Amino acid sequence: MSKADYAEVAIKPPLLFLGALVLGSVLTLFLPIGPGLASPNALGLAVGIIFLLLGFALAFFSVRALFRAGTNVVPGEPATALVIVGPYHVTRNPIYVGMVLIYFGLAIVLTSIWVLVLLIPVLSILQRGVVVPEETYLDRKFGDAYPRYKARVPRWI
Repeated sequence: MSKADYAEVAIKPPLLFLGALVLGSVLTLFLPIGPGLASPNALGLAVGIIFLLLGFALAFFSVRALFRAGTNVVPGEPATALVIVGPYHVTRNPIYVGMVLIYFGLAIVLTSIWVLVLLIPVLSILQRGVVVPEETYLDRKFGDAYPRYKARVPRWI
């Protein structure tokens, strides 16, 4: 068990989502399922954009809460404060929820079944390779405060 003052995550979450987005887009081009890349109808485009905007807004307000608390945003850097306000009052992982909303919105806008299907392994990797190590680290770092926070606020939504 490591005593490093940071969460030892398997991958940086933006790289995980970006990698899946690129892979899904390539698969859509070479092994198409569905209508084809970037061919949404007006309703699909509107719905996709709504998910994108919601995701970006949630991620923005979550990052802002971390900055205001004076703690690091990037996994793999030390946490200096346990943030439990703003979006963190509703979910313990609002940035990741925002990333999922952005990714889902892009899947709709790109009309890519592959991008959408790849969300399943992305969520599994995110859960096992990022969220669990982060929670283990926060338990160690913040003692009794973190289990109390976990008891009040769901991991996701």
